Amino acid sequence: MSRDEAADLQDAVGDALTQRREFFRTAGVHREDGTYEVVRRGADSAGNSKVFEEFGQLRRMFDRLPAEFSADDVGRTGITGSRRHMLVRHFAEHPNFDCTITRRNPLTAEKTVESPPEQPGGSAESEVVNAD
Repeated sequence: MSRDEAADLQDAVGDALTQRREFFRTAGVHREDGTYEVVRRGADSAGNSKVFEEFGQLRRMFDRLPAEFSADDVGRTGITGSRRHMLVRHFAEHPNFDCTITRRNPLTAEKTVESPPEQPGGSAESEVVNAD
């Protein structure tokens, strides 16, 4: 394999490991290092994102929230500022979390069904999403 071919392969592997899925107000990014980042769509500052060690960490946070939860409940997990609201919206937008926004002020979501158990390997997310 030539050096150029190896570089192309390395780029392709990196692209396959980094996946971004956009929703209405938020996006989720599976990063190359295995972390999962929730970002506010269209924003580019660090104050508009939250990085988790893995998707499973976000799943566990969701599972520990009460059946009806608000940004204040998310804040009790140590998340501060506008990230709390961003996560409530991400839970409601992402198809792997069964909940819906029930009130806009204060921003409140309600779980619609029992959360599925975590999949082997630490991730409850089973779908594969191509990078944009």
